[in-house]
Amino acid sequence: MKLTRYVSEYEQFLDSYIAEHPAVVEDQRRGWQIWWDRIVDLDAQKRQAKDSVPPKPYYYS
Repeated sequence: MKLTRYVSEYEQFLDSYIAEHPAVVEDQRRGWQIWWDRIVDLDAQKRQAKDSVPPKPYYYS
């Protein structure tokens, strides 16, 4: 007995939209690279942590 996987209407719509508009996938990759795939400069992070002002123990005082 072969079980079929349930596919919602929304997933069917997305699959058909991506099949009709392949440029969307490339645009998603570019967006991912802009926000998430960054080179981390550890020295800059250390300088920023060192130069930052520590917060007050009670914010409203």
